[in-house]
Amino acid sequence: MARHEFTKGLHDLGNGCFAYLQPDGGWGWSNAGLVVSRGQNLLVDTLTDVPLTRDMLGEMKRKVPAAAKIDTVVITHANPDHYLGNELVADSTILATTTTKTAIEKANPATFEILERDWEKMGNAGWFFHEAMGGRFHFKDIHIVPPNQGFEREKTLQVGDKSVIVKDLGPAHTDSDVIVYVPDDKVIYTGDLLFNQGHPVIWSGPFSNWIAACDYILGLDVEVIVPGHGPLADKAAVRAFRHYFVYLHAEARKRFDAGMNYYEAAKDIQMDAFKDWIDGERVVANVFTAYKEFDPHHGMKIDPKLGAEAENLLGLMGKWVKDCGWGRNH
Repeated sequence: MARHEFTKGLHDLGNGCFAYLQPDGGWGWSNAGLVVSRGQNLLVDTLTDVPLTRDMLGEMKRKVPAAAKIDTVVITHANPDHYLGNELVADSTILATTTTKTAIEKANPATFEILERDWEKMGNAGWFFHEAMGGRFHFKDIHIVPPNQGFEREKTLQVGDKSVIVKDLGPAHTDSDVIVYVPDDKVIYTGDLLFNQGHPVIWSGPFSNWIAACDYILGLDVEVIVPGHGPLADKAAVRAFRHYFVYLHAEARKRFDAGMNYYEAAKDIQMDAFKDWIDGERVVANVFTAYKEFDPHHGMKIDPKLGAEAENLLGLMGKWVKDCGWGRNH
């Protein structure tokens, strides 16, 4: 893979494939993609807000004339940092799985503004949101534009003379997570199925599905991997990411079987192999998800001292940061 610095903006991957990167890859700083061929184009995801998406589309238009008007957008999953800029491409074909489409249709546009405005009233969850994302993004007057086309499991798109495979490998990070694969160019856009050099957050799981998704990506003929967050990657990054899930799941299971609660377990597990990854506070949410996988009825009954908000993963990470410090440069 050719060396690309992890700098903000559009990176030319060659032969009509591009990546739009946003350092440092942490909360809200997602990546996007662009594929062009014979005057046609496909955008992979929009960004966390309208101003950021406007800047991205402007740079694409300046540097890639074929991107002056976006034809098709693929939304990889239903996290807001991958679709809140959709209003700028509302006249395009916006494609997602039916699961993702439905989730975005149900999203409340006021949620993000309320979190920004009233965070002090929302306990650890509000505090954590404010510290991680507050003041960095423009959440006021958001107009959510859901995908206007849905599909199930897999779809092949034609962009000029390029075949582009869109495939759902979820649930994992969310209830539906798609990859966008350009086989002739050996390029793949993973959405948040890959966080490169950062801890993932397992909103949905199970762990086994995410491990299987890593295996699927490793089985493809790819040279350049554009992650949902972090710098451009290769298969070595996917193998390291896969190891994270295998290791954390096994270590969580040991502590679950020993009767340790999920919060104590998260603090007890040695994560030295991932010490250079950002957003380490996510480990507590991931162990919580593992515990609920081991016993769906486990929940709060194991440790009522943690408070009612501990089943809210933002609140759980907020508690972790207050108790243990940020798992990143903050």
